[in-house]
Amino acid sequence: MARKYSIAHLTWLPWTPAEMIYNTHLLGYDYVSLRTISQGLPGEVNHDISNGSELFKLTEQALKDTGMRINDIELAKIDENTTEIKKYEPHLEAAAKLGVKNVITNIWTPDKAFYTEKFGELCDLAAKYGISVNLEFVTWAEVKDLKSARELLAAVKRENALILLDTLHFYRSHVTPAELKDTPKELFKTIHICDAGGEIPTDKESLVHTGRAERLYVGEGAIDIAGIVKNLNDDVVLCVEMPHVKRVSRIGAVEHARRTLETAKEYFKAHGIE
Repeated sequence: MARKYSIAHLTWLPWTPAEMIYNTHLLGYDYVSLRTISQGLPGEVNHDISNGSELFKLTEQALKDTGMRINDIELAKIDENTTEIKKYEPHLEAAAKLGVKNVITNIWTPDKAFYTEKFGELCDLAAKYGISVNLEFVTWAEVKDLKSARELLAAVKRENALILLDTLHFYRSHVTPAELKDTPKELFKTIHICDAGGEIPTDKESLVHTGRAERLYVGEGAIDIAGIVKNLNDDVVLCVEMPHVKRVSRIGAVEHARRTLETAKEYFKAHGIE
């Protein structure tokens, strides 16, 4: 079975969902992974497709024109301000209409009792729309490694709760191969793939910078991405998430997106993964 590839919106966030679909379809991707829930970050483009917006209609048409599918949407984050999980319902409802089966979340509050409750609520809300909640552990977040992610899933006991593994955070959060092998493979449906240098920064600013603006092509850095992928099921979607601001400024977003896919396929083929 040929591996399926998606591309995370963060790779080039300025593209609208429709632009992402049309452009990456021409480049040979199987899926797109869209950021349709804005984080309110400085300079962030809002790609909200809920409430029957024109953006929704354009996205729906792009899917029909290309035959592409949306693997997941993000980011239904949980922080100290997430008192009403229902605020995410319009986003989940719109996503479900487009055939989306996954939403990504992160945890950004140290209040364990609070985030456990809200994560459970998010799983219940998503289940109404046939959507699974993929908990991504992030090196500079509160749930920052595989161990804490598994603990949260064990606490809520929801059938639609999954873990999204990102190779950057896997490496920088010091997750071991033994931990991965000990984790049930069915908990992983998507993996974010990118590479990075061997040195792990100790300050948050540097960690964030790499994650959002300087991820390397697969095979360029020190992460044993093949070793990680070989411990997952063959049907896990390989989602390239490789924002690199300087590269895009030099070669353009389309060429950068092409290279993220090309280099990934070359790397995996060289490591016996196709």
